[in-house]
Amino acid sequence: MEKFKVVIADDHPIVLLGVRELMERESDFEIVGEAISSQGLIEILEQQPVDIVITDYNMPGDSPYGDGLKLVEYLKRHFPRLQILILTMISNQLILTRLHELGVVGVIQKSQLHNEIQVALKTIVERGSYQSLEPAPSSVIESSASIDDRISMLSPKEFEILRLFVSGKSVSDIARSQNRSSKTISAQKISAMRKLEVESDQDLLTYCIGRNIFN
Repeated sequence: MEKFKVVIADDHPIVLLGVRELMERESDFEIVGEAISSQGLIEILEQQPVDIVITDYNMPGDSPYGDGLKLVEYLKRHFPRLQILILTMISNQLILTRLHELGVVGVIQKSQLHNEIQVALKTIVERGSYQSLEPAPSSVIESSASIDDRISMLSPKEFEILRLFVSGKSVSDIARSQNRSSKTISAQKISAMRKLEVESDQDLLTYCIGRNIFN
């Protein structure tokens, strides 16, 4: 039986090592590449046939392919037959729901990696869809609000901060990546939320993900 060709992508060497060791216990899979950025991942996929990608949700922010939802959407458009398994520490139900809507075959919480990855891989072999230890998905409610008018009010910096926040990064993560203080990033995020007329982080995620603002 021909083995499934797998690429692993994560910017943390210890995670790459851990996934590799777990994969090597499975006879149905062959690791054909490893990447520490989304750009490196795309370069591997363009060079050879790959069946499965196991990738971190949060990747370094200097790649033109982005990370999070943006990266998954790119992979689904350009490599439609690719099976995608997401590693993450994110537990936000709206983001997890959106990942499943995009067609990933599974989402694994990093805290459950050793317990879940074998089950997830077995499910992939059986052509199934793996459900991680996460809350059940819920529908995102649409609104008839004027999205374009509200989005046009955002400054470029506010727009980028919201994009990073919706992708799963915390305010402190964004502050580090932008070389700004957490106080400044928080103030810009609050300003953007006021312009969008949302009052909580949950409402913000519902608004942005439900309307595919950052596609």
